[in-house]
This record gives sequence, structure tokens and C-alpha cells, in this order.
Amino acid sequence: MPITANDPNRKSWLDVPNDSDFPIQNIPFGVFLTKDDVVTIGTRIGDYAIDLGALQQLNYFEGIDLTDDMFMQDTLNDFISDGKKTWRLVRNRIADIFDATNSELRDNEKHRETVIFKIEDVEMQLPVLIGDYTDFYSSKEHATNVGTMFRDPANALFPNWLHIPIGYHGRSSTIVPSGIPVHRPMGQTLPNGETTPVFGPSRLVDFELETAFITTDANIMGENIPVHEAEDYIFGMVLLNDWSARDIQKWEYVPLGPFLAKNFASSISPWIVTMDALEPFRTKGPIQEPMPLPYLQEKGKKTFDINLEVSIQPENAEATVISKSNFKYMYWSMSQQLAHHTSNGCRVNSGDMMGSGTISGPTPDSYGSMLELTWGGKNPITMSDGTERKFINDGDTVIMKGYCEKDSTRIGFGEVSSKLLPPFFRK
Repeated sequence: MPITANDPNRKSWLDVPNDSDFPIQNIPFGVFLTKDDVVTIGTRIGDYAIDLGALQQLNYFEGIDLTDDMFMQDTLNDFISDGKKTWRLVRNRIADIFDATNSELRDNEKHRETVIFKIEDVEMQLPVLIGDYTDFYSSKEHATNVGTMFRDPANALFPNWLHIPIGYHGRSSTIVPSGIPVHRPMGQTLPNGETTPVFGPSRLVDFELETAFITTDANIMGENIPVHEAEDYIFGMVLLNDWSARDIQKWEYVPLGPFLAKNFASSISPWIVTMDALEPFRTKGPIQEPMPLPYLQEKGKKTFDINLEVSIQPENAEATVISKSNFKYMYWSMSQQLAHHTSNGCRVNSGDMMGSGTISGPTPDSYGSMLELTWGGKNPITMSDGTERKFINDGDTVIMKGYCEKDSTRIGFGEVSSKLLPPFFRK
């Protein structure tokens, strides 16, 4: 089935700024709360949020096999469960409805008032009920930097890293949408030179520049997903700030890996950009040596050219861009991650989220964490207000943005923005 929504020549009758992340060729999916306190599934074109529940009630999806309440829910899980064919049919239909040549909705003022909202008049929600969350560790540059800092350059990568997509199971209960503030976590740390740990606020709170993909129902327990089929079970992608407390992590991660240093908060952008929308931006990933085992081997363009940017905005000050990276640097692809995840028969469900792991590029200005950008705090970064940062301060807002651009078409994710607050103390 052709992806007609991607036609680069298509224009919308809605006003879309030239630099918008959300032209009619994007059509992401999300969940928002209207000013009338109605939760609905929607999409976005330009600076307008579109109520897909209202569109369905007005029969604009006639001819597409959807349950009566498909878009009148508070999560996208059921829609995602319907599979790739339905996603494409719906997205193509939305593109047709808002095409500049289609007058059906454009010239119906009553329908427009029901369906279309200004983006500032809605409140974005978590788009899916995330049952399970897995975080991978798939940037060779990031793994090498961390290994160099904590061990030595000759042994920066563990022997297994070049053979399998390393990952761990995270905590879905503390995944929040952009705009929700995050509290500095409390935890055990071992101060330098000491032999006895202390309990208190983390002093080394960090961001991790990541993306994440959202899955549909992929398999039954015991069944694996072949790497060449894996993309069929990926609905789309979001930006992910996978917050990290480096001092808590250093004390706790041996022998079982990340735990409380990672599960206190993960922030995501609220609009899921579909794999169909990203199709024009495919590119080849890094050469994999040694060659992976057969179940992980793939050919062709299996990654995507997604520009990424991180800024820190101190309280009452301008934001400073501190990193520019790209998703294409990732060593292991999403297909390889999902194929490996299910290779042992692990079940993957609709709404599950898989984090990429920190995305670091080959140059110091493309590193994806403060740990790397300041090299463990040795090289502080100067903010626009003159203050310095080794890690994230209370009151700082971390802003991540991402977009693809090719032949005058720009497809973006918007942003994930979240402020770090002091520790939460129960009164």
C-alpha cells in the first residue's frame, strides 16, 4: 500500500510555518486534553492539534475498519494493536482530509470548530500506556567514552558489546511527557575516599540524549521476531531524556547494572512520529565489525538521519545549546534491538517502549550526556548567563529537539523539555 501522506508536494489548507516540525507530511499521533477537559487521541499539523475522536464521530474515517471508539480513548494502545495496515490507511486519510485541494472539512465551519484546536489550548498527555520499558546501550562512541573514563581505553568496550545489543529492563511507572518537572533523586552514594556509603540527594544528576521506539503486539511468548520483519512491529519514535544519577549509579551498578540511578524519571516527547513518516530519511548505519551472528544480520538502509540537539536553560536565563548529534551514529539498529529482545521468546506488547541508549557522536560537541561533555566534571560548560555546569543544577530545564530534513521537507519531533526540581521531601 503506497504511503500517499508522504507526498512532498502536498500542501495543507491549514497554515503551517516553513520551519515547522509538523507539516502535513508528518502526521504524528498523540493524546491531549482539550480546554473542555476532554481527553482524546489526536494528530498535529503546524500549530494545530486535531481531534481524531471528533473526526471519527463525524464519519471522516468511513471505509476504514475501526472500532467505534478507536480514537475516543486516553491511550493509543488499541490503535497501535491494529497494525501497520490500519496505521497507514488512517495517516493517508488524514493527509487527504487536510490537503489544500480538499474542501470537505475546510469549508465546514461547524466541523472545524469541533475538530481543530490551537496547540497552546491543549495539554499533552503520555501517548501510550507503557507496559514495559527496555533501555539499550547501543552507541559505540558513548560506550567507549564511558568505558575509557571508568576503566581504561584498551578495555573500554566489554567483549560482548560488539556481538549483542546490550540492554536492561527499566521502570515504566516514572516515564512522563514533556513539561512534567523531575525531582532530584535521593539515594546511596560512596563519597570519594570513603569506605562507608551515605544517603542523600544525588549530586551528579545527568541527562541522556536518546530516542525511543513504540511497539505493537509483536509475538506470543516463546516466539522470536526475525530481524527482517522487526520494523513491521515498530509504530514510531519519540525523543527520550533518560535521566541519570551518576553518583548513585557508580555505587550500585555492580554486579547487576542500572537500578535506582535510572528509574526515578524518564521524559519523552508527546508526539509519536511514525515509521512511515521517517521513511524518506533512511540511511546506512556504521559498519559492524565483527559481523553479527546470522539472526542479527541485515542489509541496506536500516537507520535514520535524525538531527538531535540538547540545550540547558538555567532559571530566568536563556538556553544554551550544549550538544548536536544524530541518530544515524547508533551502532545497533532498532530492528536488531527488537530481534535480539525477542530472540529468547520474550513477549513484546502494544505500547512497549524501547530506549536507544545515549546517542553520542564522534566529536566532543556531539556527546549525549554531561558525563561525556564535561568528561566527568573536569571540563565545565559555560552557560549563556556566565554560570558553569558540570552536571544539571536544580532549576535547570533540559530541552531536547530532533528533526529530519531532506529536499525541503522537514519532519520533526517537537521537543522534550523538563525542569529539575530539588528533592521531594514528604512533610
